[in-house]
Amino acid sequence: MTTTTRETILAALHARLQTIATIVLRDEVLPERVPPVGLIILRDGQSGEPEVTLSPLRYHYQHRAELEVVVQAAKERATSFDTLIVSIGTALETDRTLGGLCDWIEAEAPASVDLPVEGAVTLKAAVITVVLHYTTTGPLA
Repeated sequence: MTTTTRETILAALHARLQTIATIVLRDEVLPERVPPVGLIILRDGQSGEPEVTLSPLRYHYQHRAELEVVVQAAKERATSFDTLIVSIGTALETDRTLGGLCDWIEAEAPASVDLPVEGAVTLKAAVITVVLHYTTTGPLA
């Protein structure tokens, strides 16, 4: 079974994130309970409009995937959240080409919020955009 460049890269990003000591899901709904170590949900995001070069024909994408990062802890929530953010940065910086599958990956600064939950400890959450730079031979390749 052949997969697109886009799917191959997103699968590699998901695998890279699984090296972090937390649960990493892909395109799942937020579960009712967040584990004590936190949770990351990878959202596929958007490929956007590519730059196109001719001879040879190539499509250059800056795909914007999103990581939803969630921590729910009664104590030291801010510290746990910060530790998880640093772990994501370290995992991405370890190999910015995902084994040569893409030209470059780079995370943008997190946009964090505290989300109140009725009858439970507040969630600390953020969305981190991860920009994946890659080239394909066609928009469906």
